[in-house]
Amino acid sequence: MVAVTDTTFVDVSDVVVDFNPYFFSSGGLNLLKDIVPERLAKGLLLRNFDERIGAPISSPQQIICIGLNYADHATETGAEIPPEPIIFTKAPNTLVGPNDAIKIPKGSSKTDWEIELGVVIKKQARYLESPEQASNHIAGYILVNDVSEREFQLERQGQWTKGKSCETFNPAGPFLATVDEIDNILDLSMSLSVNGQNMQNSSTRQMIYTPAFLIHYLSQFMVLEAGDLINTGTPAGVGLGKKPQRFLKPGDLVELEIEGLGRQCQKIINYDY
Repeated sequence: MVAVTDTTFVDVSDVVVDFNPYFFSSGGLNLLKDIVPERLAKGLLLRNFDERIGAPISSPQQIICIGLNYADHATETGAEIPPEPIIFTKAPNTLVGPNDAIKIPKGSSKTDWEIELGVVIKKQARYLESPEQASNHIAGYILVNDVSEREFQLERQGQWTKGKSCETFNPAGPFLATVDEIDNILDLSMSLSVNGQNMQNSSTRQMIYTPAFLIHYLSQFMVLEAGDLINTGTPAGVGLGKKPQRFLKPGDLVELEIEGLGRQCQKIINYDY
């Protein structure tokens, strides 16, 4: 499916098997640029689509995350703005749909929310020469909740990965917006609420390192593949930064939105083990 709005879709399953790395590397977006307008013109829409919506990408080889990339978030945590991007990874199998439940991990007491702008890679990137060149490697943007377990992340030694890689910890979607669909990626409003109470209310204007800069930077240290996902950091308002701190519990409802990238809604449940 391809989303036209949050609830209206065009069926392209006859020409696209999945939105996986092969889809992006083989020019799948160009194919859809021809097919989708034709089907829209013919009125071939699925309206008020109420089935489960999966993530708009599948099987990324990497989910790469950027820490402290919003000025207001750095301020709320008392951290200095990093002189270079802070990089960590997240297990690719954390990827779930935008409205799937988030499972509280076994032994967790500090599961937290993080609204983020996700960037999807269009083609392989290594040792790119500039952010301008890197911008040609962006397939599009998606709304992401970079769910985090703060005790696992900060109090259990080592890198942040184990606080980021629990099952269901990367809801994404409901759709991918291609580069041409967003006028200014650095001027999008962002908001997240828990049980109807606003927690994060910011803008991508607070972003320190831009998506193009991040892709250029990352390409100096690793090869980025088509379909990879970069979570570009979260603004102020996470549970860790609240006074007193506040974390998610079973029964909570998390709702989030980025301008032009749709909405998500996740119920918090206990891990069933």
